[in-house]
Formats: sequence, C-alpha cells, structure tokens
Amino acid sequence: MRLAFPGESADYRAARDRLLEREIELRRATEAVAAARRELPPGGVVPEDYAFDGADAHGSPTGVRFSELFAPGKDSLVIYSMMFPRDPGDQRPGPDAGQTAQLALVEGPCPSCTALLDQLDGAAGHVAERINFVAVAKAPLERVLTFAKERGWRQLRLLSSAGNTYNRDYLAETAEGSQMPMLNVFHRYGGTIRHFWGSELLYAPTDPGQDQRHLGTIEPLWNLFDLTPEGRPSDWWEQLSY
Repeated sequence: MRLAFPGESADYRAARDRLLEREIELRRATEAVAAARRELPPGGVVPEDYAFDGADAHGSPTGVRFSELFAPGKDSLVIYSMMFPRDPGDQRPGPDAGQTAQLALVEGPCPSCTALLDQLDGAAGHVAERINFVAVAKAPLERVLTFAKERGWRQLRLLSSAGNTYNRDYLAETAEGSQMPMLNVFHRYGGTIRHFWGSELLYAPTDPGQDQRHLGTIEPLWNLFDLTPEGRPSDWWEQLSY
C-alpha cells in the first residue's frame, strides 16, 4: 500500500518513509523490551502484608491489607505512588479552590502526579477487567479522598500508606522522607506475592534535555506532544489548573 497525503512533496514523502522505518524499529524494540520484562525471574517476596487505609463501597474508611488488593482471578497488581505530599522544592501553585487549597503548599498534591492520575482515571475501568490497579499516597486518607472528589476522579482506587513502610520499601520515598512517583508491579504466585517490576528508570541517569520518562510509555499527554512539530516542551510542566 502506497501512502500519501494531499499536497505533500516528494521530499516530504521520502523523509516520512525514512521516519516510518525508524518507527517500525521503535515498535520492535518496544515489543522486545516488553518480552524481556515478562521473562524476568521471580522478584523478591513482599516482606509483609502491608496495612493500608482505604474506603469501602459506601465511601466509609476501612483498613485493607496488601493481599486483599488482589481480586479473585487477577494475579497482577499495579501500584502507582502519588507524591502527596509533593516534592518540597515544587513551587507550582496548589489548587485554587476546595479543602485541599487550604493545605500548606508543601503538604499538597504534586501537579504532575495529578495529571497522570487524571489520565489513568479514565483508563481504570478498562484496566480492572484484567488486572488490579491502585494509587497510593502518603497523605492521610481523608486528604486523599477529598482531593479525589475535588478532582472529579471516579474510577481510581485510592489508598493511604500513612501507617506503613510500603513507600520506603519500594523506592517511592527517599531516606529524607520525600515522596517519589514510583510505579511497581506485583504478582501472586499461588499463595506467595512477589515483586515483579518497578519503574527504576526514574533513578537512572538521563541524557541532556530529557527527564526520566520512567512512565513515558503510558502517559498520553507527553506522547501527544511528541507527535507535533513543537515536540514536548522543556520549559513547561503540568499544573493543577490553567
């Protein structure tokens, strides 16, 4: 099949065909990385049945154990650690209304984590058909649920890790107590739960002009920017409002 768009030049088509070859290479590399990930040997056994704070079907606070996050027939669990509280050096404005706006800036939610969860809230219902997915924050449960309501999230399952060491144990918290936007995947092998994969690219050295992109393959926002002539901006970051 010969592809062409209205009004394109021969130079454009030649350059686009060359780029297409690189896109095919990228697709193959992406598939190869995914295959290599699936072939990882079993990771470490989860050291304890962490106790999280969550909400029941009626919205009332309730405790939930790590092992209870696995629904029947679904043996993979994805946990995204939201930076709530945000990085101490993050000076982007907080919410402009609601109860969360009354928090000190340093105690509020990270705008970038919020933007990612804005996007994942729409996907959560589809994801739940095959795997378990939750977002965890260090902030007290009441703050987490209040912000979720203010943000309009409807499908995300949100938990607080204020009373356990999950964040510290799974690289979502620094030794100084700052939160990190880590994503971890766990798998249940019979009665044993093991760590499968974590977004360690977050901690890897970056090339000049790049951020970590540790979750770059799952975030529509930045990938859409990459498709444009302007590319992803180097002087712009997500905000809680615009």
